Amino acid sequence: MASAALASRALPPPPRHCARRPRAPPTTAPRPRRGCAAAARPARCRAVAADERPADPSIPEGEDGALSGVAERPEADVVVIGSGIGGLCCAGLLARYNQDVLVLESHDRPGGAAHSFDIKGFNFDSGPSLFSGFQSRGPQANPLAQVLDALGESVPCASYDSWMVYVPEGQFLSRIGPTDFLKDLDEFVGADAVQEWKKLLDAVIPISAAAMALPPLSIRGDLGVLSTSAGRYAPSLLKSILQMGPQGALGATKLLRPFSEIVDSLGLKNPFVRNWIDLLCFLLAGVKSDGALSAEMVYMFAEWYKPGCSLEYPLEGSGAIIDALVRGIKKFGGRLALRSHVEKILIENGRAVGVKLQSGQIVRARKAVVSNASMWDTLDLLPPDAVPRSYQDKVKATPQCESFMHLHLGFDVENAREDLGIHHIVVNDWNKGVDADQNVVLISVPTVLGNGLAPPGKHVLHAYTPGTEPFSLWEGLDRKSAEYRRLKEERSEVMWKAVELALGPRFSREKCDVKLVGSPLTHKRFLRRNRGTYGPAIKAGEATFPGQATPIPQLFCCGDSTFPGIGVPAVAASGAIVANTLVSVSQHSELLDAVGI
Repeated sequence: MASAALASRALPPPPRHCARRPRAPPTTAPRPRRGCAAAARPARCRAVAADERPADPSIPEGEDGALSGVAERPEADVVVIGSGIGGLCCAGLLARYNQDVLVLESHDRPGGAAHSFDIKGFNFDSGPSLFSGFQSRGPQANPLAQVLDALGESVPCASYDSWMVYVPEGQFLSRIGPTDFLKDLDEFVGADAVQEWKKLLDAVIPISAAAMALPPLSIRGDLGVLSTSAGRYAPSLLKSILQMGPQGALGATKLLRPFSEIVDSLGLKNPFVRNWIDLLCFLLAGVKSDGALSAEMVYMFAEWYKPGCSLEYPLEGSGAIIDALVRGIKKFGGRLALRSHVEKILIENGRAVGVKLQSGQIVRARKAVVSNASMWDTLDLLPPDAVPRSYQDKVKATPQCESFMHLHLGFDVENAREDLGIHHIVVNDWNKGVDADQNVVLISVPTVLGNGLAPPGKHVLHAYTPGTEPFSLWEGLDRKSAEYRRLKEERSEVMWKAVELALGPRFSREKCDVKLVGSPLTHKRFLRRNRGTYGPAIKAGEATFPGQATPIPQLFCCGDSTFPGIGVPAVAASGAIVANTLVSVSQHSELLDAVGI
């Protein structure tokens, strides 16, 4: 979601848009992405179920793995299962380390939950759309930015500084930065909320220096971390702690505890402030403040509420991030095979030695197999007798976040208000909790920042419920049945109402060129996710995300089922940790020197 990463009932008076508009994007128009119509006006089309999305026409049918020559060379030093952001970051760094790496992707396009797709010239995001830190450099950079930097790749972005918020208290343009949000609070909530928010920032921002003192790219999963991370950056970490003073140092000790402990220690009681914190935690980590890791939230506060901060969106959509990572992999000799569904992880003499594809082909791994699948899906790929019972029980007992409803729309610019912003978040009822189903909707309209994602004069829109849709409502349904269609219509209504609220009275459902509704079954099918889940619902203070190593030698995991957890920065860091662990300390240190960290 966050992504990795904003979203229905009528609220008090019509939207009052603050005077300051989002910063204009760069003047250079982005090139259209693959499959985008250059000028032709698309014909009206029926509402298509997201389950009926066609395969990517640029990829020939029946070429299981042939795109990267798997058939000719069915082996590698490291085989990576899945091309989500975690898997691609892992593979990119391994290729950069001069390892022979092969990524096997079941889908017809890379990216996992962050892949993009084209329908009738409209290019849609499938997942995260709220980003920051692409332009940051150095030790405190975003983990994804550090990986891209190591690969010599970049993602051109438009910058902006606000999103629209529709909450029970009213509607306003929420701005990031240390002072602008305080002005919003003062106007829409009250002086008490302002004082509490200032108190929170005063406590959290200094702690962020300690949280960010160890660069994500310096971490590895073995004792070599004492050299590449702790030893290398100990002076800066110690300096940060000393500068915080006794109170700040005390706060730093809570970085691995729930964020609510920091909030409670400050005596914050304003209902809106507490609800807003819960919302930010849930969007970023999939759990509320009583379960969100303080280190992750402190990092986010430093990104969003420091002077000069901004949000960023790739000019060519979130798929541009995937394109950049794939370019980096191939630049350094790595390989990517699409439509290469892994059926089984091969275990010989107690070690992971490769995989078997659905086609029957065997792909050998000389050094390691890395799974970017969820912990539950990874377990299903393993022979039961090769996995310790304790490990199986722990995975099966790990609670899951729920799934998603998605709504993708393509429509005329005239079908929305003129002052439309890129991001919108709708909260219907704070009392239900931000993690309640049908209560929060996030909406992204990236074409307000550039015209390369849709035909001229058109917008693309992605709305979704953020990991709150119960899979149990959908389990066992036939995707072709009338019951399934009825349930999609019923459960998507909350998103339609949120879109109508955000786009204004000019919007008409009937005038959309493209209408796609996705369910948890869509999520499960396209992303190969167990029960369509957003990821593990692991609460800080009660349990910890597993590390990247597994009980099976030479089998590693990355992605949102491993430390640091859910979200784009977290999964990028997890992939980097695995890559670093699989090479020597000297190679790892040389990379840190090369990228100036």
